[in-house]
Formats: sequence, structure tokens, C-alpha cells
Amino acid sequence: MKGSAERRLLSRRRFLELGGAGLAGAALLGVAGCARQESKGLVRLVFSHGEDSEVLRDQIQRFNQRNKGAIEVALRLAPADTDQYFEKLRIEFQAGEAEADIISGDVIWPAQFAAKGWISDLSDLFTADLRASYLPATVDSNTYEGRIYGVPWFTDAGLLYYRQDLLEQAGFSDTPKTWDEMKEMVAKVRRDRGTRYGFVFQGSEYEGGVVNGLEFIWNSGGGVLAPHGIDKVIVAAPEAVAGLKTARGMVTGRVAPVAVPSYKEYESYTVFLNGDAVFMRNWPNVYARAADPSLSKVEQERIGVAPLPVAHPESSAHSGLGGWNLMVNTASEKTEAAWAFIRYLSAPEQQKERALKGGYLPTRKDCYEDGEILSRVPVIELGREAIRDVRSRPVTPLYHDMSLAMAEQFHASLAGMVAPERAAATLQERLQEILERSDSL
Repeated sequence: MKGSAERRLLSRRRFLELGGAGLAGAALLGVAGCARQESKGLVRLVFSHGEDSEVLRDQIQRFNQRNKGAIEVALRLAPADTDQYFEKLRIEFQAGEAEADIISGDVIWPAQFAAKGWISDLSDLFTADLRASYLPATVDSNTYEGRIYGVPWFTDAGLLYYRQDLLEQAGFSDTPKTWDEMKEMVAKVRRDRGTRYGFVFQGSEYEGGVVNGLEFIWNSGGGVLAPHGIDKVIVAAPEAVAGLKTARGMVTGRVAPVAVPSYKEYESYTVFLNGDAVFMRNWPNVYARAADPSLSKVEQERIGVAPLPVAHPESSAHSGLGGWNLMVNTASEKTEAAWAFIRYLSAPEQQKERALKGGYLPTRKDCYEDGEILSRVPVIELGREAIRDVRSRPVTPLYHDMSLAMAEQFHASLAGMVAPERAAATLQERLQEILERSDSL
């Protein structure tokens, strides 16, 4: 039995090395025997994901065709809202009723799910050799206590979008490196062109608002937890408070709309693509929307992409790491078939297709050297610096509780319900309580 398992593992490794168009076919050969062993016939897999798209359905259909008679994958649509999706999975896992074999999820989920024993340890499948092909930050997001619990699917980074035409007409030849420079540019463009708003971003009380708040804090030199010790809270430090003040100042200084504390991604890019803002913070896939005249009044070539501004010229700009990973439900008895599907979905060919058709950033290094991707998805080249300098939200099994506290206080500060200093102090206390409560369990 051991020898048989080793032979299957070697076959699987061999198929992973093949790449190219034959990957899915090789997956069939590598797992078909195992699939039959698991179910005495066709293995049916349920894949849970929160977004329906033509490219994803096409990829699933191709996988099913190539694996006909061995593996069949069905897509189970989950809530598109990330917070709602997380809560749905949490309830299912706790009740022992999570039916999905493969689960897509935000980069902050693996540590939380792994700590509960809800997702499978993939360290022996997603080996060091395989992981070397991926961007390091995306692999880190799947790592918990030295083990690997997921495979990077696509990645994200917070980017600064700007109206290149408006800046040039106002006499600016470069993008703003600091928030003060942005304010100066906004003032002149609005005087010259009458543009309605200066800067739009995501300020609502949800996970996207947490990432935006963290970016303001990081780019002011602050943090929420100590870099090398997640048991130390530092959000009440002056640098972090300065970041919250900068965010609030965008509203009080009329650089951002008064309604920006209610904005999510949709509201932000709708305003920007309608031509009503000079700058916008959003994710890379928004760039692809500008190519669709039915979605954007602003031609794509008039839009530029750059790193987010910082508080001081000598500071480094950091973007929040986003993106999604692929995980396996521990309760599933179809790990081999699930692994074949994950390897197919995360392979270069499928990642390239998602990049070209949907503007999603690949997680594999080789995709960033692909000439067709670089030419047809210019946001990758335009935002290369921001994508390189991503920073992860705290990787901890306590993140869900921490995120709720951050979302509440970041939003309260941005909306002017409490002063930034008070919001930071309250958050300091709550995060410390979360850490101490965990230590006492």
C-alpha cells in the first residue's frame, strides 16, 4: 500500500511538471485511479466560490470534459460579499455541514480555518519546489505554523488610479508621491476643469474598509500589530493615529466626497469611471472595466496607475495584499481529485486566461514575464511597483474578531463619529482584549 501511494505521488509530481495544454489531461492520468478508489467510479466535487463569470465556467467545463468519467466539478455560488461568504462558511463548518470539497477564499482565511481544523494541510502536495513558482507573499498567506493550507489563485494590491489626461492638462508630469502633493494636484485640476471630486476610496464598514484604513496607517509609518510580534498592539502609536487623521482629512478637506465613508469598490469605480474624480484607490481588475464603453465614460488610455501616496517623501508606499486562495475541506474524502482541480485552476494557462479576460493578477512569477499578458493587461506593468510592495493584513487565527473591531473604528473615525485619537485608543483596547482572551482559552 505504501509503495502504491508513493507511485501515485510520483505520478502526480510528474504531471505537475508537465505544464502547458496537457496539464489537465495529465491530471486525469495521475488521479483517475485514485479517483476510482475514492468513489468506485466518477468523483463529484463541489467548488464554492463567490463570483460567477464566463471564464470560470468555461474553465470548469473544460476540466470536466478532459476528466470525463473520472472527475466532475460543480460550481456552488457563495455570497459575493466577502464578509457574508466568510460567515456562511463559518456557520457551515461549525455545524459540520460544509458540503464544498474545494473552497475559494480571501488571503486572510487560511490561518483562521487551519486553526480550527476546517481545511486540509497541503504541505505534502504543494511542495517547496512547486511553491517556488509563486509570488512569495501569496504563499505566505497560505502558511500557518509552518504548514501550507492552500494554493494561491489570483492576487490583488491596492492601486492609485489617476486621470492622466487631467494631470497633464493641469501641468503635472508625475504622479503624487505624498498625500500633500495629491491635495495640491486635486485643487488645481478642480479649479481648471471643474472635476467634481478629488479622491475616492473604500471607507465603508467592511473588509475593504479595513484594508483602506491599514494602507493609510502603513503609509504614515504606523501599524496595528508589531511587525515581529503579533501579540503586541501598536495602533494607538502617533504614526497610526496620523494615518487615521489623513483619511479623515480627505473628507473634511473636501478632497473626497462626504459620502466616501459609505463607499465600497463599486461606488468608488462608478464615480471614477463616470469621470467625476481625479484619483481613486481600488483593485487591479477595475482597469479592465475601463475598456468597456458600457461601464466607463473615461477611455482606458486616459487612466494611469501608480503606488499609493505616503505621508513623508522618504517613506515607502505599501498596498494591502488582496486576492484569493484555493483550499480543501478537511471533511472531504476526495483530496486527490480536489488537488487535481486546484492544480488545473491555478496552472499558468488558466491564470493567463483569467488575466487576459478578467484583469485578475496571476500568482505565478512566470506570468509576469509573459509578453502577451504584459501588453494586454497593462495594469500589471503600470502597477508593478505597487504590486511588489504589498503588505499583508495580520496573519492570525484571531483575524475575524480583529477585523470587526478595525472595521468599526476605522469607519467611525473616517465618518467623524469619533476623533481619530479616540478611535485608535478604543481599537488598541479591543485588540488587546482579543489577544488576552485567546491566551486564556
